[in-house]
Amino acid sequence: MSQLFTTPFDRTSTASEVIEGVDLSGRRVVVTGANSGIGLETARALAAGGAEVTLAVRRPDAGERAAAELRELTGNDAVHLARLDVSDLESVRAFTSAWQGPLHILINNAGIMMPPQLQRGIGGHEQQFATNYLGHFALSLGLRRALAAADGARLVSVSSGGHLFSPVVFDDIDFRFRPYDALTAYGQSKTAAVLLAVEAQRRWAGDGIMANALHPGAIATNLQRHTGGLRTPEPHRKTVGQGAATSVFLAASPLVEGVGGRYFSDVNEAPVLDARPARLGVDGVARYALDPVNAERLWELASDIVR
Repeated sequence: MSQLFTTPFDRTSTASEVIEGVDLSGRRVVVTGANSGIGLETARALAAGGAEVTLAVRRPDAGERAAAELRELTGNDAVHLARLDVSDLESVRAFTSAWQGPLHILINNAGIMMPPQLQRGIGGHEQQFATNYLGHFALSLGLRRALAAADGARLVSVSSGGHLFSPVVFDDIDFRFRPYDALTAYGQSKTAAVLLAVEAQRRWAGDGIMANALHPGAIATNLQRHTGGLRTPEPHRKTVGQGAATSVFLAASPLVEGVGGRYFSDVNEAPVLDARPARLGVDGVARYALDPVNAERLWELASDIVR
């Protein structure tokens, strides 16, 4: 791996700070899961910079309230709403078929975390893998031409430090042999989110598409509804503005122009780890999550599923 990419920012930086002074006029953005939490804050920061932002959400009623709020907060009327359920391939296909024109920024932000019981989604696959990875894979694939047409697009894959709890277990992705464990399944899905960026970068860089993955940090949002709330110790928590900072930086900062296939945390590239840290708050990305062989194998598997 080449030298780590560093920036002037850190874990305390906010979404507004990392793109201060950046003019996003003329840029078109899609943010999945943008009706609350870091997705909403990500959309707000980009809209405040002048981008045309589409909130791609599962529940249009909540999404319309969020869109109206963003228009008022930012003074930007180019905040749109579109229905998208990334756990449903038909919904993904409807969204991508309806999209017209170039797309400059795609932020794969929506997700679920640790449902206590085993559930199955797309194609009978474990629900977290299906929602957090397969749906976003299908979305990215369906929007490839729009991204290529932007001549310098960025794909941002929101992963998690939770990826350190499991690689993609190719022989049993769907817990048909292993006992289901919610955290292990979540970790596997978030490893897959990193591998999506790694392989998209390899395949699509020739189209000018830069893809990166990130860990937003520990932020109290609706994501923890199955876990009884955020359990991360107070010193390691972030505000929503801080949690959205790395997504926004990768999506829009000129500092990261031409950089792809990497994993960021606290608005800087994270070091590669060969073992999970013994304590919380240690940044890093598992080597298996950046492995090009794993990335290609997962891409081929997902292509067969969503085809």
